[in-house]
Amino acid sequence: MKERGMIFNGEMVRALLDGRKMQTRRPIKPQPELTERSGFSWKNRVYGSGSTDRETNRNFAHIACPHGKPGDRIWVRETFSIVPDHDEPAGSAAVLYAADGTGPYGKWRPSIHMPREYSRILLEISNVGVQRIQSISQNDAAREGLIRLPATGRYCLNQGDQYFGGASHDAREVFSWLWSDIYGEENWNANPWVWVIEFKRVEEGAV
Repeated sequence: MKERGMIFNGEMVRALLDGRKMQTRRPIKPQPELTERSGFSWKNRVYGSGSTDRETNRNFAHIACPHGKPGDRIWVRETFSIVPDHDEPAGSAAVLYAADGTGPYGKWRPSIHMPREYSRILLEISNVGVQRIQSISQNDAAREGLIRLPATGRYCLNQGDQYFGGASHDAREVFSWLWSDIYGEENWNANPWVWVIEFKRVEEGAV
């Protein structure tokens, strides 16, 4: 079992803490290309036709996902701020997290710089697959961390978005807004291949 850090933005950190987010999708780098044989070209190797999700996953089975495999763990990197504890020995500190809506001590530190010891969320990978981003299903889009409004059944990213046109009965549409916000609308339109990572939250120290 290996552990790797992975960056999540504030919206998705809140979704993880609420238990709403059970999947994440990350662009495959570099993107594979379809060859004249309708197979996948990957570092000069060609695999199958990839006409269905099952075939796609089989075609990528020879490629190790850089984010881990089932059984591996992901510790969440998020925007944070360190608060020195002046009543304790030197080196002791508390941590504030931007996703909680509190103000920083000094200034926020980017998630990429978060040390492992300050991470508060640990995930265990249960499955890894491959698909085009626009092939996401309604159910999987919801499992990416969307909020479903009980009164209307519509989906949104944050409570209150519905009052500003930020809600839809189509979970895929709302997920496309999330993806476009992170990677750009042009990336969504390009329909890139992505790693599909399913996980469950685990407690620190759990075997």
